[in-house]
Amino acid sequence: MSLFEDDRPKKKTSHEIGVDLSLLSVDELRQRVGILKDEIARLETEITAKSSSRNAAEGLFKK
Repeated sequence: MSLFEDDRPKKKTSHEIGVDLSLLSVDELRQRVGILKDEIARLETEITAKSSSRNAAEGLFKK
């Protein structure tokens, strides 16, 4: 174990759709579920923002 090992940048966990899950631990699977839930929330926020903008634009042009 190196003295500088703790200073190394930690690899960010990501998830690739369709990847083999059999080699992952329960903790790793839970971590990936959390990542995917966060991404779903981010996508839904963007959908809401785009829908609001579109509805506002449509409202201007309907008059």
